[in-house]
Amino acid sequence: MKVRGWIAALALGALVIAPSAAWAQTSTATKIDDSTIKSKVEARLKDAPSLKNDTIDVSVDNGIVTLTGKVHSQAQSTRAQQLAKIAGVTKVENKLDVDTKAEGTMEKAGAKADKTMDKAGEKTKSAGEKTKDATVKGAEKTKDAAVKVGEKTKDVAGTTGEAITDAWITTKLKADFVNEDTLKGSDINVDTNNHVVTLKGTVASAAGKARAEQIAKTTKGVNSVVNTLVIAPKK
Repeated sequence: MKVRGWIAALALGALVIAPSAAWAQTSTATKIDDSTIKSKVEARLKDAPSLKNDTIDVSVDNGIVTLTGKVHSQAQSTRAQQLAKIAGVTKVENKLDVDTKAEGTMEKAGAKADKTMDKAGEKTKSAGEKTKDATVKGAEKTKDAAVKVGEKTKDVAGTTGEAITDAWITTKLKADFVNEDTLKGSDINVDTNNHVVTLKGTVASAAGKARAEQIAKTTKGVNSVVNTLVIAPKK
């Protein structure tokens, strides 16, 4: 009888231990290792158009992702944190630095350029009124002169102002998009070449796509806008 009792106890213990062992094996098999998480997060950050010019370092420890480096705006910092939240990640530590100095300098330069352009516009308007009664030949000369003045004004904000370069336009548009409510949740890449702006990436709605194009077209120094934005749901 004692032998039978021992056999029954051993059998019951095996039944209790077996499911626990099976669960532990399954749990270990489904866990994603840190190196895989790091590779996937780095790939997502690299493919994001709005983070193209930013330097972001990724480290992973036991499923916890830590982001370090520097970005140009708070919106880009938030975007990087969102992209880091993938399967296997238990927590995201966002330690990115925002270059607020660059944002402030860009806004100051934009305000100075706008003021100088307004003054230039008033001078051009006054010159047009003075030449209104001129002969056809004189009018043609005035028109050609006005075109040349306009081109110079477009490339340079003034002798004491900031030059309106492709880089200035790109920086100005990025800041304007961040502050625009209709573009919240968008991922827009701005590329400027010879004063021609190309918009790439995604927006949450048709209204956002139209608004982004309108902002770009009305920015000082922009000759034309190529809008290739895609409407996609907010991630």
